Amino acid sequence: MIRRRLPLLLSLALALPSAYAAQFTAAELDAARALQARILTLDGHLDTPANFERPDFDIRHDHSGNALSQVDLPRMDAGLLDGGFFTIYTGQSDRSPASLIADRDAGLRRLLAIHTTVAAHHDRLAIARTPAEVAAIKAAGKRVVLISMENASPLQHDPSLLSFYHQAGLRLLSITHTGNNGFGDAGTAEPEWNGLSPAGRALVEQATALGIMIDQSHASDAVFDDLIEMLPVPLVLSHSSAKALYDHPRNIDDARLRQLAAKGGVIHVNAYGGYLVDTGASAERKAAENALEQRLGGWRGMTMASGVELARGYAAIDAEHPVRKATEDDFFAHLEHILKVVGPEHVAIGMDWDGGGGVEGHPDVSQLPRITAWLLRQGYSEQQIAGIWGGNVLRVMAQVQDYAKAQAGK
Repeated sequence: MIRRRLPLLLSLALALPSAYAAQFTAAELDAARALQARILTLDGHLDTPANFERPDFDIRHDHSGNALSQVDLPRMDAGLLDGGFFTIYTGQSDRSPASLIADRDAGLRRLLAIHTTVAAHHDRLAIARTPAEVAAIKAAGKRVVLISMENASPLQHDPSLLSFYHQAGLRLLSITHTGNNGFGDAGTAEPEWNGLSPAGRALVEQATALGIMIDQSHASDAVFDDLIEMLPVPLVLSHSSAKALYDHPRNIDDARLRQLAAKGGVIHVNAYGGYLVDTGASAERKAAENALEQRLGGWRGMTMASGVELARGYAAIDAEHPVRKATEDDFFAHLEHILKVVGPEHVAIGMDWDGGGGVEGHPDVSQLPRITAWLLRQGYSEQQIAGIWGGNVLRVMAQVQDYAKAQAGK
């Protein structure tokens, strides 16, 4: 997640015309849906828990056309999305003592919101803590809720809380968001620690001992280098793209991609438009977006009812301050490049849904079979596609958990 908004295109209920997306025949899409029904389909980064705290959000309702939502049960069913990593996101604060306490509390509230939502819809949702539980939930016909944390700032006030989060289901931990914190440097900020801080190294060691995977997305290249050096297990990137196609600090270069693969890690290819292409957004446009969002109560304060008005406001801004928008073909270009660099065994999908992700031609999770159709068209096998859609990250999850058990037994 980069901003707490969704572009105009993501408020559209239907895929856009052929100028924005690859064309697939009905037979190709039918084959893709049939394949997804047989395999496990997971997304590596879902910001949907932000909506769990909105009083008028109903995960059983199709919120198509609402600029605040891209994921709900009807659209998960339509896109055959079995689940994924539902993230505990916390924006980076100023790191004052009061702010660190506020970050701690925000993280715990978001964790509670995830558990409360799952409990309220236990006939459709279940929390998974192991790969075996993921498979069992899929077999039971429910949607899989894996828990991740985007930005470790909620742990800075009291890092020992990590053990509690682990008991509550946390299985993937990222270091930073868009700003530096006490654990390490963000990719989009000036270096402060030149990688991980001493506290960050201790946190990574604690997470590894607990069997929690480490996520490098949003952190700096220097953090990536530190993680490659110090981790005894593979790491993941939950939502990142290729620097070779767009030189953005949130993306990763080919040399590091190869290091990730050599380590046994996995990159989830991202669909946040501003990381796929240079949108050329002006300062005036950004100011207009911020003014609109604040008028409607701020990102966290908006209700779902505000989402329709938000979509209309984005449309007006779009007309007054046009930008280049990433398309489905831009996403496929990044996916194709990364597949060629590291091979399908080290690739997964993390679209950044409900956190700014999605592209023109692919506005929400209902369209996921289009990705499967593209993979089939490229000649990837069912086994390889099953890896991309979930098997690869579950392999890493098993390795990390097995390592933790082995170390605890010594």
